[in-house]
Amino acid sequence: MIQPLLRDDALLANIASARADREPSRLFTWWLGQSGFLLCHAGDCLLFDPYLSDSLTKKYAATDKPHVRMTARVIDPARLDFVQAVTSSHNHTDHFDAETLGPLFLASPAAKLVLAAANVDFAAPRLGETSRSRCVPLADGERATVGPFTIEAVPAAHEERSPAFTGFVVSVGPFRLYHSGDTVLFPGMEARLRPYAVDLAFLPINGRAPERRVSGNLDGLEAARLAHAIAARCVVPCHYEMFEFNTASPVAFATECARLGQACMVPRAGERLTIRARP
Repeated sequence: MIQPLLRDDALLANIASARADREPSRLFTWWLGQSGFLLCHAGDCLLFDPYLSDSLTKKYAATDKPHVRMTARVIDPARLDFVQAVTSSHNHTDHFDAETLGPLFLASPAAKLVLAAANVDFAAPRLGETSRSRCVPLADGERATVGPFTIEAVPAAHEERSPAFTGFVVSVGPFRLYHSGDTVLFPGMEARLRPYAVDLAFLPINGRAPERRVSGNLDGLEAARLAHAIAARCVVPCHYEMFEFNTASPVAFATECARLGQACMVPRAGERLTIRARP
């Protein structure tokens, strides 16, 4: 099993040191596995699409589609009691996991869940109807502010466009970040995203493999080319090295980024990345 660079107490200590850094020209992020990323800026923290349980491994253990975990869990979600906002880009369990969100929200009662407006009626029963009060529903183009974070919903196409699939553009301090959720390319995508001039884009690279019943995501070449086309300052790959049946190597992604002159970072799970504001 792949071991995270940092996990549990070591990861929390690393996060705490970053949270103590109130310099607004720095932003810190950690890959938590699959499509999950923790962001911290000037002590404030947001969590993109966390999957921090073994719910899918347990669910599919006795089926013809076993979700064999590749990377050890980086952290118990109950220990993330400092998170102010959590996103869910769509309802698939590796992006909306009750076994992750339940403990996290118990630990952080004030945290808000930012999700597609179309998915609130799915989310609330799974987290308890009282969770509706913490939901921040966004339709395409709508924005909300949670603490210092301004979050805007942008389209995604998990094979096809749907109000149930969304990406998020997050602005905090001098930084702008794009988390695509699960998506393939679609007409008008580049033109929609280019004006944001994002500092950091988080894009899936596991691609589409019908023979493995895997569908609906960019592959590594597409992710590199999309980042370049939207003039992302830097791009980080995700949605790999979680399940054996649904993964990819980041080598093609990194090679294509190098060919295009597109800056990228390929972290290990539990690794801290630091970006600095543009001059």
